[in-house]
Amino acid sequence: MKYIIDHFEEKFAVCEDPEGKLVDIERSKIPKEAKEGDVLICQNGRFAVDKKQTEKLRREIERLMEEVWED
Repeated sequence: MKYIIDHFEEKFAVCEDPEGKLVDIERSKIPKEAKEGDVLICQNGRFAVDKKQTEKLRREIERLMEEVWED
């Protein structure tokens, strides 16, 4: 299962699941270096940052922002 970290609230990372629903994941269960916008993968009950997917998502967001702000 993949999640995107939307933001942090106290002890939780508020994440978007593939269906667009927000779910709370305890911060203690995700890597300490995880930050907003990172893609998390969960395998066998363990979370890890998917660096490849995170970078792909960031590039896509940058491309969309450039399109919005073009003259």
